[in-house]
Amino acid sequence: MGEINLLAVFAGTAAFWLLGAVWYGPLFGKAWRKMNGITDQMMKDGIPGANPVWLIMLLSFAFEMVVVLMLGHLIARTNPAPHVIMMMATGLAVAVMAPALGINYLYQMRPGKLFAIDAGYFVVGMALAGGAFILLA
Repeated sequence: MGEINLLAVFAGTAAFWLLGAVWYGPLFGKAWRKMNGITDQMMKDGIPGANPVWLIMLLSFAFEMVVVLMLGHLIARTNPAPHVIMMMATGLAVAVMAPALGINYLYQMRPGKLFAIDAGYFVVGMALAGGAFILLA
């Protein structure tokens, strides 16, 4: 068993997290907010009872780091080839993260388009995290 590459964990987490700024900003932000019932006025005034933005950003980074750290653990345990690292990273998103989200969205009766936006974020984010492990190996 090798050591977990903590630099790759941090870089992969940062890439995943920064993707969120683009994904939920210019790419899909408007559609995502509409499907979640968040209006432009709510964005200006704040949402009553919502967590402050700084806390949301901090916790999302921490949760993403837990996921990427698990990927790092799997990589350290198996010492896989680069293409296998990408299979592991995207496989976790496609076969674990997205289905878990999908089950939750089914019971909440959320729109399929919202699922596609959120699940797509996980898949692309995990691909970026996998790429960080390959580049920093």
